[in-house]
Amino acid sequence: MKLAFSTLGVPGLPLPDVLRLATTHGYHGVELRTHPEEPVHTGLDAAQRADVVGEFKAAGIELLGLAGYARVAAPGDDEPVIEEIRTLLDLAHDLGAGFVRVFPGADPEQSRQEADATAARRLGTAAEYAADIGVRILLETHDSHRTGADAIRVLGLVGHRHVGSLWDVMHTWLGGEQPSESYAALAPYLGYVQVKDIASADDTTPLPLGAGVLPLAECVEVLSRHGWDGWLCWEYEKRWYEEAAPLDGLLAAGREHLSRLLNESA
Repeated sequence: MKLAFSTLGVPGLPLPDVLRLATTHGYHGVELRTHPEEPVHTGLDAAQRADVVGEFKAAGIELLGLAGYARVAAPGDDEPVIEEIRTLLDLAHDLGAGFVRVFPGADPEQSRQEADATAARRLGTAAEYAADIGVRILLETHDSHRTGADAIRVLGLVGHRHVGSLWDVMHTWLGGEQPSESYAALAPYLGYVQVKDIASADDTTPLPLGAGVLPLAECVEVLSRHGWDGWLCWEYEKRWYEEAAPLDGLLAAGREHLSRLLNESA
């Protein structure tokens, strides 16, 4: 498995500094949070996109994916959501990223059936465009669909190889799933895995990997046992928790912790 980290952990940091952290601390890739407040976003012109490609190439770091914020199950018209996904897909294509992340984002007032059908309809439409340009859309286990069992209700309806799953191990745990259950549900669709750690279900402030309660060893063991060889991406939610320790001082130990788990599970 290859190791990456998300720029959610280093909000607003210029791309050269992000890439320097990756090379210094032994990470193979970076997931870019794609938002207007970040250096890389959908408003970049062609020259700026080419510059991003050049910076990644010069650093020898892979751009794993773009973490977007489209909410595919949210109430409202389809077209604005589909257009948001297409815009993100275009950026991923131009930058050479293989994946784009979307959220479920259903409203509590929606029925489960309505939310699932809405998400599947939009993802199915966007999947055709994704296939044309060679990028996969990944539905993250998050918010209204936080478990693998939740996600596959949508993914099974879509049934398209360019729509898959992003396994966020915190949300499946918060949803009461064991890692083996989450993997069994998501394996046919799995794009990559987001790892993190927290103190408890009531305190989700990000912690160094291995310092909290999330079953990271079990997750890695399940993946290894099934011969999965994709990406583990550390999503440290510094952007939402200003009091959390800076990520740059934790990256080396985090990489060592993941490497140790990989070795122990081999």
